[in-house]
Amino acid sequence: MKKIVLAYSGGLDTSIILRWLQENYDSEVVAYTADIGQIMNKKKIIKNAKRLGVKKIIIEDLKNIFVKDYVFPMIRAHALYEGMYYLGTSIARPLIGKRQVLIAKKINAFAVSHGATGKGNDQVRFELAYSYFGKKIKVIAPWREWKLESRSDLIKYAKKNKIPIPKDKKGAPPFSVDDNIFHTSTEGKVLENPKNSAPEFIFQKTKPLERTPNTASIVKIGFKNGDAISVNNKKLKPEKLLEKLNLIGGKNGVGRVDLVENRFLGIKSRGVYETPGGTILYFAHRAMESVTLDKKTMHLKDRIMPEYAELVYNGYWFSKRRFKLQKIVDKNRKLVTGQVVLKIYKGNMIILSRQTKNKAYSMKKVSFEENKSFNKKKVEKFINFHAINLKK
Repeated sequence: MKKIVLAYSGGLDTSIILRWLQENYDSEVVAYTADIGQIMNKKKIIKNAKRLGVKKIIIEDLKNIFVKDYVFPMIRAHALYEGMYYLGTSIARPLIGKRQVLIAKKINAFAVSHGATGKGNDQVRFELAYSYFGKKIKVIAPWREWKLESRSDLIKYAKKNKIPIPKDKKGAPPFSVDDNIFHTSTEGKVLENPKNSAPEFIFQKTKPLERTPNTASIVKIGFKNGDAISVNNKKLKPEKLLEKLNLIGGKNGVGRVDLVENRFLGIKSRGVYETPGGTILYFAHRAMESVTLDKKTMHLKDRIMPEYAELVYNGYWFSKRRFKLQKIVDKNRKLVTGQVVLKIYKGNMIILSRQTKNKAYSMKKVSFEENKSFNKKKVEKFINFHAINLKK
């Protein structure tokens, strides 16, 4: 029998898609779940898939790969989309899409499928990954094919096919939520109108400032070759390190972003994001670079960052251009080694200390007490040169 590999979360949308694929493609559906640190009940996912007629269910633990090979390179680039978004959903899709195709090849499936909507960015991200790793594989995008037009239609279909409908904390059908070890995003319902404040109950990773501790958390983050390797002097694997920082950032209210963004397809959308550990890592990494990299390298990274971020947002993770920019980002990463100490308090991050053996920062040159090593006579020539440029 023909096979389709579906990116299956176990939620409402992909459960409906699982049934719909069976009805419309006369194929065996293989349910594939990538464990990238999202809140998930593996037993429930397996039970739901089997109840819907699935014989083969694959759940892969990709948390460490996700953080080490996807999140960390992006942090080294300080990538922020439209100045605010840490790209938590964007960076996950290329990895999931890659694994889907490789599994499809292994089991000789003719197609892959996803649950991304017809208006969103994720359909592009998934399918660009599919095209990169499986040029001849068929892509099935139900939201662009079926006659179900809305969330209400999905709920009617679910009731008709006896598919359980999850509820949010208020007992209504849920928001659209994407979750992984790096972030949580929430969209839909009351959030679609930007005049509405985000209800507090939607937040999963972070506490409101009013409920954060009245005592600051002191965090020491060690870096080696541009990546974080330890928290409070304890070496940790990438996934465990991010989990630790998520707990510290979350309890102190760090990492909430409420953003109206410009989607790749040209539609504006409003999303609420939580990236507690990632926000701390971005901040600490930049602090580490400030005492380890030269001005030219840092400023070049700042110039290419918006393009890098847009490539990630648009699903171009595997593009030649992103690979090229990554080489620029990582050119001097071996120099970014040392320790940053932060004070985390009620949503704020304050640098207490930067320590490194790197010689990029010179106490001798910067000191107000020692001026012999700095030729002040050359400063006048320097200013005159730029005065001429200014007039030009």
